[in-house]
Amino acid sequence: MSWHAHLQLVYTHDGHTTGARDRHEGPLRVLQRLYPEGPGICHHVLVHPPGGIVGGDTLQIDARLTEGSHALITTPGATRFYRSAGPLALQQVHAQVAGGARLEWLPLETIAYTGCQVHNMLRFELAPGAEMIGWELLALGLPAADQAFTRGSFLQQLSLPGVWLERGRIDAADALLLDSALGWAGQRVLGTLWFGAGNALPRTRLDALLEAARKQLAQHASLAPRAGVTAVHERVVVLRVLADRVEPAMAMLADVRAAWRHLAWSLQANPPRVWRT
Repeated sequence: MSWHAHLQLVYTHDGHTTGARDRHEGPLRVLQRLYPEGPGICHHVLVHPPGGIVGGDTLQIDARLTEGSHALITTPGATRFYRSAGPLALQQVHAQVAGGARLEWLPLETIAYTGCQVHNMLRFELAPGAEMIGWELLALGLPAADQAFTRGSFLQQLSLPGVWLERGRIDAADALLLDSALGWAGQRVLGTLWFGAGNALPRTRLDALLEAARKQLAQHASLAPRAGVTAVHERVVVLRVLADRVEPAMAMLADVRAAWRHLAWSLQANPPRVWRT
């Protein structure tokens, strides 16, 4: 049996509080709505009760942030794509962020089990004056459990329309991509973190974001040789890291995210408490 799930999220701001409305169809819903930083920032924890995504499943998340709202969206655990007998598993995320609004898209890691067939499509539309911090952390197989990613494929697309488009297909049979020094270099975890804006960032602000990220990279000596950050566009700064395990890569992303949050928005890290459970 295939699951088809759709979750709609709408965030509004009344000058004091970021309110949230949600509507779901199928097994995808909001587990918790929290305000650990006060009423202006809504932390939403999303959950998929079946516990994993298999071939034939479709998950769709649509989020709309109105002017002045600030939403942090995360998950309580990893998103798991299991083995497929052939059908595709599809996850689609589409967010529209109005001017003056801020979005933090911070799910925990995505695990691609051997034999999966996946399309993971993420699209973030940022109006002038909107900003966001987002990440995606992809783990191929379960290296710690000695379960390698030996079959299957994972296609991931990240886009800020008209500004940044990254589309990559990872095939388990593509040894040149996965094992060469110009590809994944034998690592099986890829982290991508970005800061995006709806209009051009001043050069001084871009440089400050880059410098803040590089300072944090230097604190992670074991990963620094396989990590880098660049301004791919005057509206986007992107960091990438390769690792052999999720935990060190996640720690690096969390540290850079905290630095960017403080620099860009004068906010403390305030990591969601579900990350600590």
